[in-house]
Amino acid sequence: MRLQRFLDVSQSCDVETFTRRLVGFAHELDFGIAAATLVVDAPGQDATFVTVGNTPEAFKDASVDTGDAKRDPVLKRMKRQSIPFFYDQGLYVDDGAADLWERQAPFGYRTGIAVALHLPAHRHFLLGVDRETALPHEDEKLTRMLADLQFLAVHAQDAAQRLLAPPAANDEIPDLTPRELDILRQTRDGKSAWAAGQILAISEHTVNFHLRNIQRKLNTTSKHQAVLAAMRLGLI
Repeated sequence: MRLQRFLDVSQSCDVETFTRRLVGFAHELDFGIAAATLVVDAPGQDATFVTVGNTPEAFKDASVDTGDAKRDPVLKRMKRQSIPFFYDQGLYVDDGAADLWERQAPFGYRTGIAVALHLPAHRHFLLGVDRETALPHEDEKLTRMLADLQFLAVHAQDAAQRLLAPPAANDEIPDLTPRELDILRQTRDGKSAWAAGQILAISEHTVNFHLRNIQRKLNTTSKHQAVLAAMRLGLI
């Protein structure tokens, strides 16, 4: 069941396990290369970057020019949006960076899907999967790939924040009400706001009201991130 595979990624117990599961999941989606980067960019401090994945060593040695990184259309798009997008040679040509694509293609970076999550506490999570063969042309298959990567990013960022940049020791566990915990459990089990309301005998509007409060208390930006944060803290 694919849902369990997502949960396995989020609940990885160490960096090695996280990396193995992330790359394995990418392979299941027919992508040979996967990389996840946690960026902490607090004001007044130098930004820190921690990356895991199976980036080819030869590509690492060949991609040290910071000027190239600033020109890369994939990286530029990840800075300004939070939805998955796919790239191929056309994106680089249209952006005047065809030479960058020519340089990275021999290492397996011919086409791929990328997504960035801009998180609280000056953190950003970047996830990319790449391959040599073209992406499917059918809208249904491509949409499924984009959705899978979005869901994978939500789960992977939870493991990344826990394993690559552990929270401060004085972080407090938020005080969630019994009703909020009930709604989190229903959300964890895949229930929509409407379905959770039916089970708990409250309106869909009330469920969404509680979800907004939960996200605020857990310092998250989506209900899925809230579920993962609550699981990590042992609240559910």
